[in-house]
Amino acid sequence: MDTSAPRRKVYTVSRLNQEVQRHLESGFGTLWLEGELSNVARPASGHLYFSMKDSGAQIRCAMFRARNRDVDFRPESGDAVLVRGQLGLYKVRGDFQLIVEHMEPAGAGRLQAAFERLRAELDRRGWFAQETKRALPAAPASVGVVTSPSGAAVRDVLQVLARRAPGTRVIVYPTLTQGERAAADIVRALERAGRRAEADVLLLVRGGGSLEDLQAFNELAVAEAVRACPIPLVSGVGHEIDVTIADLVADLRAPTPSAAAELAVPDGAALAARAARVSAALASAAGRLTLRAGERLGSLDARLQARHPERRLLERMQRVDELDERLGRAVAALGVRRGARLDGLDSRLASRHPGHAIAARGARIDALAHGLRTAALARLLERPRSRLELLMRALDAVSPLAVLDRGFAVVRHGERVVRDAATLAPGDRLGVRLARGEVEATVARVDEASGSEGGDPSRSAGASPVRKS
Repeated sequence: MDTSAPRRKVYTVSRLNQEVQRHLESGFGTLWLEGELSNVARPASGHLYFSMKDSGAQIRCAMFRARNRDVDFRPESGDAVLVRGQLGLYKVRGDFQLIVEHMEPAGAGRLQAAFERLRAELDRRGWFAQETKRALPAAPASVGVVTSPSGAAVRDVLQVLARRAPGTRVIVYPTLTQGERAAADIVRALERAGRRAEADVLLLVRGGGSLEDLQAFNELAVAEAVRACPIPLVSGVGHEIDVTIADLVADLRAPTPSAAAELAVPDGAALAARAARVSAALASAAGRLTLRAGERLGSLDARLQARHPERRLLERMQRVDELDERLGRAVAALGVRRGARLDGLDSRLASRHPGHAIAARGARIDALAHGLRTAALARLLERPRSRLELLMRALDAVSPLAVLDRGFAVVRHGERVVRDAATLAPGDRLGVRLARGEVEATVARVDEASGSEGGDPSRSAGASPVRKS
């Protein structure tokens, strides 16, 4: 091995990146960089990654969340910005980058950002609302112009006013329209015009220019003066593409100073021509209206005759008579129907009158009571009847009639019943009572002995032949 050769200093990739990072951070320190944004990325971490470039080169940049939340606008690709930061190296990839600590719009970008902030604030206050705008006078006698007396805008305005309204009085309120003192000067001019109250309408005008040239019309103080102005105000600042805060706050915005003058006053020649046209149109319209009015009057007269109150009254009276007659018929028919229905209901009521039911129930009660009495009497007489029947059977058993039925007879001698033959004598007339009928007999002989032994009584009594009496 050759020991005389110089020793080589060999770096690892990590060590080299560390050395380069240390040299970059210590060699430049904090620096300001101006350029255009590109490749803007916003990951979920909240950090901001982008590149800054000019016409010849670009550099990677990183702005961490703790820093970018202080930025008062939303950076987008294409914005011109001014940043402050330190150079560094992303060791993992060896990328040279700028760690950004602060960011603001650069040049026109800064002015545009301020314009947007003020525009959003005034819009939130309602200063741009259309309902707050005042109408311009139709034919102002005097016009006030707030502008630079040496600019091209005042010449354009005066030419337009002289052409459109030659007799209109023009008052110029001179003011600066560009530079650091322009905003305060415009405010004073507007206040002066308002105090004097000489003009019927005010024009706030200026020719075109860059955003920096028109900056005075984007100041809050000018916006407040425009809003506080007691005279209706037309703003015509810059060219048609230029829009300022004063334009938005004014009662009317014109794209150019000349357009502002045209909007402020009517065109005299055009007005005369229009007046002539209107006069002719009015005359024609008056003729047509008169003709139509005559026709309408005739039509109304005919309708009035057709609808005359007297005729309508007669029609109503006839209608009343008809209705009265119909009402009478209806009432009579209703009476008949109600009478028939009443009769039917009365018949139903009579057929179902409680008196009938009560009478029927009374008769039934009487019958039941009679039956009850009869039954009770029968029960009361049952025992005496039975006893009577027994007595009658006993009486029948001892009755002479019962004996007569068995073949015996009752013999009377006069009124006396013959019990002993010894009481009779031959020739006595006897009455003999049989079971059926009675006969008379004559005693032929008397046999006293046989009568006691139960012989034939007729023979014992010596009776003569029997004959019917």
